Amino acid sequence: MIRILLADDENLIRDALAGLLGLEDDLEVVATAASGTEAVAAGLKHTPDVAVLDLQMPGLDGIEAAQRLAAELPGCRSIIVTSHGRPGYLKKALAAGVAGFLPKTVSARVLADVVRQVHAGGRYVDPELAAEAISAGESPLTPREADVLELAAEGAAVEEIAQRAHLSPGTVRNYLSAAATKLGAANRHEAVHVARRHGWI
Repeated sequence: MIRILLADDENLIRDALAGLLGLEDDLEVVATAASGTEAVAAGLKHTPDVAVLDLQMPGLDGIEAAQRLAAELPGCRSIIVTSHGRPGYLKKALAAGVAGFLPKTVSARVLADVVRQVHAGGRYVDPELAAEAISAGESPLTPREADVLELAAEGAAVEEIAQRAHLSPGTVRNYLSAAATKLGAANRHEAVHVARRHGWI
């Protein structure tokens, strides 16, 4: 029996997935969670074989939760399911050691098969998402430019970004300008949009 931890902040999706996976003879959902933080706590308590994690959740996101679970429970392998299959997220997930990455549009049968494949030591990446990631290429942004752009995405003023990033306002303006130039954007708002579309922030 493959023991599964299921984490999704949307109750209906979480309950539906738990019900569908529970219909499989060799799968058992031993714990559910509504956030990444809850998922890690539930993982430590129930020691699942496979964690099926939503990408975007309150607290820790799915990738961060997967990293924590890998560190605390080396025997637990993680699968990310998402409605935001942007290339940057896929690359981050793979770099974090996630064994499966698939969109929420897949059928319950495919998810069950991926759980089995990952449990057996394999990996699975949705072919369409993989193709998009390859065509998108690497992020042109430096880590600092991405950080500053992410703060700008929250609508923060330059002075606030400078304070939060421990930089001078002039340096923040330089990073925002460099990011916009690299992304071919007219301004920081457009740069945020481009970077988000590719999953680079």
